[in-house]
Amino acid sequence: MEPTVTFYAHSTARRTRQILADVMAVLWIGVWVWVGRQVHDTVLALRSPADAMTSAGTTVHDSLTGAGDTAHGVPLVGDQLEGWLDQAAGSGTTLREAGTSMAGTVENLALTLGLTTALVPVLIVGGAWLVLRVGFIRRATSSQRFVDASADLDLFALRAMARRPMTQLARIDPDPVGAWRRGDTQVIHALATLQLKEEGLRPPRLHQTPQHTE
Repeated sequence: MEPTVTFYAHSTARRTRQILADVMAVLWIGVWVWVGRQVHDTVLALRSPADAMTSAGTTVHDSLTGAGDTAHGVPLVGDQLEGWLDQAAGSGTTLREAGTSMAGTVENLALTLGLTTALVPVLIVGGAWLVLRVGFIRRATSSQRFVDASADLDLFALRAMARRPMTQLARIDPDPVGAWRRGDTQVIHALATLQLKEEGLRPPRLHQTPQHTE
């Protein structure tokens, strides 16, 4: 059977902190995505002059080209006048191309600034949050596989003796290693509980061995 994925700690206080951290991370991402969109839209508004330039260039080109077509019918100077007007229409083409190029530059700048504004804080904070959350989920899920029988608690008791401060171990037993070697279930359970709490898990109940009376 596949182990159940443990997303949150068993203890109420730690689980509450994790949920609050998740909510804050989602809000942080949402806020910076919104800010990035606002930056994008604000910069993109600078495209208006470029669009106006493109429109003006198109108007000049079309007007002078139309005037040249009309001037072609003028006796004697029609052909020469048409050539002059066609050359003048080229300035409209240049103006239109400049406006189109400027609009493209503004669009690229708006996209770059918008993405940068949103992605930098999202990747820094969101990345750190994701690493911590995934790390906890992997450790807690792996550890939970062993929390199914009292015999498995030996593993967590050993980890506690190797990782927890000596002051914490001494509060459980003056000689925790000796108690572990003797198989003292009370001490083993206490040591395992110490380590499991650090990993966000709740140990199984310690089953007392019933006393037999004659």
